[in-house]
Amino acid sequence: MKRIILVTGPPGIGKTSVLRRAVPELKNRDYDVGGMICREVREGGLRVGFEIMDLSTGQRGWLAHVNQSTGPKIGKYRVNLTDLDVIGAGSILDALQNADILAVDEIGPMELLSPAFSNALLKAVESSKPLLGTIHYRLSNSLVDSIKMREDTEILKVTYENRENLQNLIVDKISECLI
Repeated sequence: MKRIILVTGPPGIGKTSVLRRAVPELKNRDYDVGGMICREVREGGLRVGFEIMDLSTGQRGWLAHVNQSTGPKIGKYRVNLTDLDVIGAGSILDALQNADILAVDEIGPMELLSPAFSNALLKAVESSKPLLGTIHYRLSNSLVDSIKMREDTEILKVTYENRENLQNLIVDKISECLI
């Protein structure tokens, strides 16, 4: 049985949307889901950054923003390592202690700039709890590659054909791990 479900696909295909639909379905089955989720933020039709949110507490912060003055730069964005460490890594560590299921959106180049995030992700992977994550389509680094190659990992690709119903398959697979 696969305990780690990683959702992947090209940018804009709906990875986050699939995860956002799966989380309430899992909660409807009386599972406590913790972790983090990201969303893009637009102003005047232009993407200006990415917000990060703790699923358990609702605490929000910036993963990255075009107007961020410090932090590592990826494209036009600077990554907010403080919010990523406190909210991102913190939400994963909290979910390890208090939730039935961990959700991590996204495991991507920005997030992996934080050693605290990477360490929290590794602890989640090494735990016995089900983990639902989204991964950047072409991301390749040693941590992500090792997660992808684990026997208890299943990678599901989001397509235009399956993106409206993929959360149902995910919810069933994760629920099986908890029975």
